[in-house]
Amino acid sequence: MQEKKKRIGLIHKVYLAQLRKAYKHTAFTKTKSEVRGGGKKPWRQKGTGNARAGSRRSPLWVGGGVIFGPKPHSVKKKINKKERRLAIVSAFYLKKEKCHFINENFFETFEIIKSKKILELLNTFKLQENSKVLLVLTKMNKKVWLSTRNLKNVEVTTANCLNLEQILKSNYIILSNKALESINLNYGKSYT
Repeated sequence: MQEKKKRIGLIHKVYLAQLRKAYKHTAFTKTKSEVRGGGKKPWRQKGTGNARAGSRRSPLWVGGGVIFGPKPHSVKKKINKKERRLAIVSAFYLKKEKCHFINENFFETFEIIKSKKILELLNTFKLQENSKVLLVLTKMNKKVWLSTRNLKNVEVTTANCLNLEQILKSNYIILSNKALESINLNYGKSYT
């Protein structure tokens, strides 16, 4: 039980880091050096009675730059490779009762690009229509990918490109024994 809690904590940590990495901070403001104009000193330094001013684009003036405004930046959080791999395997094995295994030849002999064929596969496992399904292939098959493209609840990936978010968001995972071996080889065996 303690081991399972640790794994769920690790999965949570890696998932948050992945979400954080995907977020883009694009807000941008110009500083006084980036705002156009303001090259000439507005008035002489002394004798006018006004406060000294060096530029019309000072942040204190209307039309001036912004002090400490937002700039595009990234907020990546470093995750160790071993932690990331363990999180992927842990998430995969936590969903092992939702895994369905098929014959490897099914994807290799996939010749026609038909969504109907993928739907027939889903019907053989009696999966609900609105449930999210992840198909894990050993190597990328363009015909399978094109067949699933207009099925909004079906996603295709390969065993060496597994993504934590894909695993967590899927209700069912369909894969072959060969793909499972490839996952164990790429990500290390889980201690189940």
